[in-house]
This record gives sequence, structure tokens and C-alpha cells, in this order.
Amino acid sequence: QVQLAESGGGSVQAGGSLRLSCAASGLPQRSGCMGWFRQHPGKEREGVSCIGPRSHDTNYADSVKGRFTISRDDSKNTLYLQMNRLNPEDTAMYYCAPCYPSGGRIKSSFNWWGQGTQVTVSS
Repeated sequence: QVQLAESGGGSVQAGGSLRLSCAASGLPQRSGCMGWFRQHPGKEREGVSCIGPRSHDTNYADSVKGRFTISRDDSKNTLYLQMNRLNPEDTAMYYCAPCYPSGGRIKSSFNWWGQGTQVTVSS
């Protein structure tokens, strides 16, 4: 069974930084891209960033480009998201999941979701 465990969220003031981590296990043998998604209350889940195998081919949503950096450590099956210059619009529940780019957007490959980690940014 696939297990995705997000951590690192918290409450920060605008302009602050956070680093999210995702410990993954039970993924398919030929896993490809992994990414981060977020969901605001009452809104659709949106893709934030996606990174390919061996840390190749990164993609970012326009709203976070230049502020967020995605990375991965395949030896540890761990995914990271460094978030800088946070603003209140970044407030959301953040999830990690297999991903793929489509039409300029980042989408999930499967319906596999962990519990997420909450990020709250105050003004």
C-alpha cells in the first residue's frame, strides 16, 4: 500500500519561510515524477510543483515560481519543498503525490493522498 507522509507545515507571518518534507513508501517500481499540491478551504486542489526522476525536469505553478524550490532525495524516498517569501495566498493544506505536467498545469497521476500538512500564513 502506498504511504505518503507530509510534514513541516506550520504558522508563519508573511515573508517567512517553511520547508516541507514528504516520506514516501510503497510507490510503483517505476515511479516517475513526484510533486506537491495544495488545497484551500472550499477550493479545488491545485498543483504547486513537480520534479522528475533523478531531480530532472522541474515544473512550478506561476504563483510560486521564484519563491518555492522542489527537490528530492531518491535514496531516502523523500521529497522536499522549500517555500520562501510566503504570503497569505499560500495558506492551504499541502500534499505530496505522483504527478505529471499537463497543459501548463501540474496534475496528480493517481488518487493517492496522505494526510497533508497545514501551512498558514498571516499578514
